[in-house]
Amino acid sequence: MSGKYTPKGPVGRVVHGFEETAIAVMLGLMTMLTFVNVILRYVFNSSLIWSLEIVLVLFTWLVLFGVSYAFKVTAHLGVDAITNLLPPGPRKVVALIAGVVCIAYALLLCKGAWDQWAPFADLPPTTGHWFPTGLDTQARGRSFFETDQIPMPEWLRFLEDWINYGERYSKLPRVVPYTILPIAAVLILFRICQAVLRVWNDESESLIVSHEAEDAIEDVAAMNRGD
Repeated sequence: MSGKYTPKGPVGRVVHGFEETAIAVMLGLMTMLTFVNVILRYVFNSSLIWSLEIVLVLFTWLVLFGVSYAFKVTAHLGVDAITNLLPPGPRKVVALIAGVVCIAYALLLCKGAWDQWAPFADLPPTTGHWFPTGLDTQARGRSFFETDQIPMPEWLRFLEDWINYGERYSKLPRVVPYTILPIAAVLILFRICQAVLRVWNDESESLIVSHEAEDAIEDVAAMNRGD
């Protein structure tokens, strides 16, 4: 991480801490489940058949959650060989243009994420190819789709009445792991807007990690040399 981001105010620090904790918890759960399954398989000749699917879900959540987090801390890699040749004024303009493009992409991502997730929540997706022009109330619901192996927790049984017309789930419905799609898309849009605002306010020069990646590599090389 580039370390550029400093949370402001108590709310900012709480949200920042929550995001870092969520990422750490997901990594910890993935590691623990994988470790337990390896021990069960090679020592006890058994396995948790649902653990692999949970690890895949957690990995997906981690990636999507991490995209927005990386925008917040300016940790995305990028190519700045040309922009570094520009004076500060034009460099800022180029960074703002890149930010506008990223915002447009994030808006498209939000539409796509909603359209993908909504049928699994028994909600209508939007109409329109690029921009939402309405709601497709004739779209076929997919709320009955279940995961392959993940057991259905008892505390989520209320979903059966909410979105599955009272039908009982034998496995966890796919709407639960797919919920990360709209959440991550909105977070990405929000964090991109924050990053662009930092550039506008001259608090940051770029949306990407820039040359700090090279500095980090040089620091690690120096430590290995014992400098």
